[in-house]
Amino acid sequence: MIPLCRSSDMEGRVWCRRMKPAMWYLMMLIVGFFYVYLTAIQYIRGQQALQDPPSTYLKQYDPQYFDESLISPANALTFEYHNYTTMTDFLRAMSATYPNLTALYSIGKSVQGRDLWVMVVSSSPYQHIIGQPNVKYVANMHGNEAVGREMLLHLIEYLAKNYQTDDYVHWLLDNTRIHIMPSMNPDGFEVAREGTCQGGQGRYNARGFDLNRNFPDYFKQNNKKSQPEAEAVKQWISKIQFVLSANLHGGALVASYPFDNSPNTIFQQFTSTPSLTPDEDAFKHLASIYSFNHGTMHLGLPCKPGAPAFTNGTTNGAAWYPLTGGMQDYNYVWHGCMDTTIEMSCCKYPMAKQLPKFWQDNQEALVRYMGEVHRGVRGFVVDTEMRPVEGASIKVKSRDVGFQTTKYGEYWRILLPGHYSLEVYANGYDPAVEDFLVVDTNPTLLNITLYRASPEPDALPSGPNNHHTPPHSPPPSAAVPTSNPNASAIAITLFFTLTVHLVKFYRLFKYFSDRVSHHRRPVFIGGPAQSQGRPVPVHRPEFRAFSPPSRTKSPAFLIFSAEFSIASCPSIPEP
Repeated sequence: MIPLCRSSDMEGRVWCRRMKPAMWYLMMLIVGFFYVYLTAIQYIRGQQALQDPPSTYLKQYDPQYFDESLISPANALTFEYHNYTTMTDFLRAMSATYPNLTALYSIGKSVQGRDLWVMVVSSSPYQHIIGQPNVKYVANMHGNEAVGREMLLHLIEYLAKNYQTDDYVHWLLDNTRIHIMPSMNPDGFEVAREGTCQGGQGRYNARGFDLNRNFPDYFKQNNKKSQPEAEAVKQWISKIQFVLSANLHGGALVASYPFDNSPNTIFQQFTSTPSLTPDEDAFKHLASIYSFNHGTMHLGLPCKPGAPAFTNGTTNGAAWYPLTGGMQDYNYVWHGCMDTTIEMSCCKYPMAKQLPKFWQDNQEALVRYMGEVHRGVRGFVVDTEMRPVEGASIKVKSRDVGFQTTKYGEYWRILLPGHYSLEVYANGYDPAVEDFLVVDTNPTLLNITLYRASPEPDALPSGPNNHHTPPHSPPPSAAVPTSNPNASAIAITLFFTLTVHLVKFYRLFKYFSDRVSHHRRPVFIGGPAQSQGRPVPVHRPEFRAFSPPSRTKSPAFLIFSAEFSIASCPSIPEP
């Protein structure tokens, strides 16, 4: 205990009073109470604030809110190759110029510490609009295949500048969230050389790994050590439910689609055979959309004598040549994203003077391909109380590669016109099957209600991915914590419960304190008693801990009590 001393009378005697131990414990309890309370509130309500866009940005595009003067001549986009520094400067300038159409973020870093930039282009770049699908483009996966890198920079500029003047671009950005990664291998690009059409200089990352052989494979075990760039992409697509994607390469002129690999067979080493997915018709359609909107790809001409020719400019990946660990198969099997590989140029790293012709050939194809995300079926999966069912497994009947709902219960699937059945499975619910029709003019909206499973929810049927389930399925795509709808009620109950215990605790200490202070008297130091040679012993209390009786219902706090030996303390003489 700490003495509190002050002058108390005309004779200069100092009167000291010791602070009650219960007050110290009470102060500590109050501080701890509010700390626990605030921590509990944050835990119960979740971190919903992290999902909100920055307050400095408008949620919707204001046609008057952009300033092209922010793009200086040094940052203006020209038909030349941009290294990491100039590419970063351009992306930042575009984000500053069109803050309500673009949002720049990084999904991670390369081996040498360069950011893997992604630009969102949408009329709502910082906030997901429920029901709006996500599309992505990834380029420069092989560092020496540089045309796709420049095409995506020009695509970003084209979409932002033509939002108000092009009706199709306006519709696309109002209804789609477009994620564009110009370079997945910025380290490789820095060592590649312009004008090199073949060879491997710059193809690999800084550790010498081919990033398009670095993903889990459905058909074969991939034992290659996972690289930072591939890990960043895997985390990225596990958090955002992408519906449609394309990976831009160079070295040929063709649109390739899954599967890139096939099961081990005795004849595989001698011939390449197609490895078809359950969605073969949809993939061929997507590849054809790009090919026939391209300036020359649909002609299917070989790049050089002896090179393969591709009918309509499209091919099955494994039929061209099989590979293990490709990114497009991983997107499709693991996450249900329809992904294709676009080979944009016969020369991997052509001279910059050819870039205007490449942009002329690819501009319409890049834009029209993204619009195909609005084909097929879409909707929501909810329970009987209209609450979204997150992570429900969905598949189209007879198509064994499934997909999942988002945390809002959303789902999308690209399908060609026809009659289909949708099968939905979710833990704790009875499975549901719905028939529907897909037409060519607009997507079919199909909402599905799931009913709670009766008596034994553990006895559920096998999931929809029983044939094409990857060996290590990722967690649901929604990784951001959600808020608890009963957070306020829980918080109020917690507050009153802790308050009741606080009052009980205080009364208990007050009881012990009153018992002691009833017999205590002030201790005077330096008074006449000491001047007469009679020292005044100052009694110091002893403290010991004890546990409350087992029958009490109070919380198991450690209570401290002060025990004073009143009888051993001599009386203080009168002055």
